[in-house]
Amino acid sequence: MQQGPLLHSSTGLLVREISLLDVERLQAFFVENPDYFHIVHGCAPQPDEARDEIDDCLPEGWSFTRKWKIGYFDGTGALVAMVSIVSDLLAPGVWHIGLFMLAGSLQGRGIARQLHRELEDWVAGQGARWLRLSVVFDNVRAEGFWRACGYVEARTRDGIELGRLRHRVRIMIKPLCSDSLEDYLTLMPRDRVEPPVSV
Repeated sequence: MQQGPLLHSSTGLLVREISLLDVERLQAFFVENPDYFHIVHGCAPQPDEARDEIDDCLPEGWSFTRKWKIGYFDGTGALVAMVSIVSDLLAPGVWHIGLFMLAGSLQGRGIARQLHRELEDWVAGQGARWLRLSVVFDNVRAEGFWRACGYVEARTRDGIELGRLRHRVRIMIKPLCSDSLEDYLTLMPRDRVEPPVSV
């Protein structure tokens, strides 16, 4: 994938940025594929789920260069996958995947792995050195997918509120160059495992 207005993935899907003009299609995609929301939020997608996703804000004070909402559309124009990604989150070269979803009807065919490979190549071409994401402990299938894609755990965090639930999450990272985990942690000290507190 290259930076451009319209293109096709090798999967045959049309790839472009999502805007508020796509809010109805994104909402329909979320409603038709609710598993993630039940696992992570403890409820079905809310009526304003798509608008909130497009308009989402990072925590105050967090630095970044750009937020991308990338949609994958089939030949009928239906949205069948989407990726939310932030470039240079808190450090140059660290790109964070906030959401990566594929329609249930397309799962199990290798499409998600191919879309991720294309995403990886594209962000590397934009200067990314690391991909980073969070996965909740309860989302076992997602964790397996990310490990299969080459991500490793950097640390865990407890008490993360998402929707109606409170989770323990894994912070997972993948190097896109020859940097070591220690190189990454030098850039992102917040992802270092905190030493136990002595009492």
